[in-house]
Amino acid sequence: MNKDSLAADPRKPGGLLWRTSLALMLLAPLTSLGQEQATAPGVDQLLAAVVGVQAQVPEHARTAQALGTQRVGSGIVIDGNGLIVTIGYLILEASRVQVAVTDNKLLEAEILAYDHETGFGLLRTSASMDVVPMHLGDSSDLGQGDQLLVAGFGGRQAARPVVLVSRRDFAGYWEYLLENAIFTAPPYPLFGGAALVNGRGELVGVGSLMVADAYRGHQPLAGNMFLPVDRLKDVLGDLLTAGRSRAVSRPWLGLYLSEVDGLLMVQRLAEDGPAARAGLQLGDIVLGVAGQPVTSMADFYRKLWAEGEPGDKVALTLLEGAQMHEVKVTAGDRYEWLRFSQ
Repeated sequence: MNKDSLAADPRKPGGLLWRTSLALMLLAPLTSLGQEQATAPGVDQLLAAVVGVQAQVPEHARTAQALGTQRVGSGIVIDGNGLIVTIGYLILEASRVQVAVTDNKLLEAEILAYDHETGFGLLRTSASMDVVPMHLGDSSDLGQGDQLLVAGFGGRQAARPVVLVSRRDFAGYWEYLLENAIFTAPPYPLFGGAALVNGRGELVGVGSLMVADAYRGHQPLAGNMFLPVDRLKDVLGDLLTAGRSRAVSRPWLGLYLSEVDGLLMVQRLAEDGPAARAGLQLGDIVLGVAGQPVTSMADFYRKLWAEGEPGDKVALTLLEGAQMHEVKVTAGDRYEWLRFSQ
């Protein structure tokens, strides 16, 4: 079955029956969680585990211009000792983080981890919270059509039912690749660090982005991308002991790419980053890595990361104007380039 015939199927995302079901779901109360979780105080207790995250970032931080110096989002309490998981970019390079709980009390929090490879961040509050932690569920068995709940900080008023519309790899222009990401619709505006919850009241994803193509069918649907909670479980031990996953350090170039007509174009360069020091220019087209052609952003990252570690030289084949040439870039370490305050 081709893509057009799939989209034409009324039972599939984009089809009439699917859109009708989605509309009915949006009108439904929070009983979509299941009768046991939906009864008061069950839902309120569950949603109390979703807290507010407020981060202050110094103006000299590397990410201050792109992400701002005052960042606000959500996080999820996942143990009885104040451990909170959130999306990493909220707390990246922050000098101070505070957590808001249901009574609007602000608690100071310590940054325990920022992991670029997965995208997660971890916090721990300095004072105890009267909150029942949210259990970590299983994101591996989630599939298209599953009905879920997304919840930002704010209790029932900030909770919305959504439908899982796609599972696929996500390649971000900031040298980031997440395999088997979760995509939901309709769009949820308070996505940063929001909880994605299954029918058993378990955490199955953490909110990352709003995207225009959550579903890539004949009629694309906007929605959100979530980090699968199974990726957190894979690295949680490392994050608690080392502040990041212990995977082999990946070579970092400081390239911000966009895909234009199937080609990878340099749209921005990290200040003082490896690519900028090697002389790459805005508008350059990246054709290959180490003599191998690249066909997509994800393909580029996988071939780049296979070339070694920070400090190694990486040969890039570039198209600059009408001229094709090779540039060798000495790969850096992203964590050394960032300016961490904690």
